[in-house]
Amino acid sequence: MKKKIIVSIFLVGLGTLVLMYQNHFLSAIETLGDQSIILTTLIATLLSLFPVIPYPLIGGLIGAAYGPYLGSLVTWLGSSIASILFFTFIRYGYQDIGLKMMHRYQLTSKITSLFEKNAFMTIFITRLIPIIPSILVNTYSALSRVPPMHYIVASSLGKVPSMILFATVGYTLFNDPQQLVIVIFYYLAFLLFVYGGYRLWLRANRLKKEL
Repeated sequence: MKKKIIVSIFLVGLGTLVLMYQNHFLSAIETLGDQSIILTTLIATLLSLFPVIPYPLIGGLIGAAYGPYLGSLVTWLGSSIASILFFTFIRYGYQDIGLKMMHRYQLTSKITSLFEKNAFMTIFITRLIPIIPSILVNTYSALSRVPPMHYIVASSLGKVPSMILFATVGYTLFNDPQQLVIVIFYYLAFLLFVYGGYRLWLRANRLKKEL
C-alpha cells in the first residue's frame, strides 16, 4: 500500500506541474530552436507522459524547430522515454491489483493470456497505428506479465514511424506545405504494408497451430 501511495503522489504532483506550466514548455520548444536537445527531449518526455496537449502537435513543433531528421529523433526519444517511465510506474505500483482484475473473469483471463503469448507483435503493431491511445497500451502491458524488455523494444520500435510522421509534418507545414500530401500518402502506404504483413503473420500462426 505504501508504494502505491508514493507512486500516486509522485504522478499527481508531476502531472500538476505539467498542467500548470504547459504554455511555458511550448514556448521553450519554440524559442530554444535546436540549441538544447537534452532540454527539449526532457520537455517532450513530460508532455508525452502527461498529454495535456496532443503529442502530435508537440512532435510537429519539434520538427519545425529541429528539422525532419533530428526532430524525429527528439520526438521519438521523448515519447519512448515517457512510455517506459509510465510502464515502470504502473508495473511497480499497481500490477498486483491489475492481475487480479484481469484474471477475475474467464473472458478477460483468456484475452490477457493470449496477449501475453503474442505481446511483442501486439505491442509493436498497436504502436504503428497512431489512433490507438498510447495510455491503453502502456497500462495493459504494465498490468500484465509482459517482460519489461519485450515491452521496451516493441514499443520503442513501433513508435518510430509515427514519430517521424509528426516531426516531418510539422517541418513540412512550416517550410513546404505543398509536400504534405506526399508525406501523408507515403505514411498511408506504409500502414497498408504493415497491415498486409500482420495478416500474413496471423495466417502463419494459424497454420502452425493446425499442424
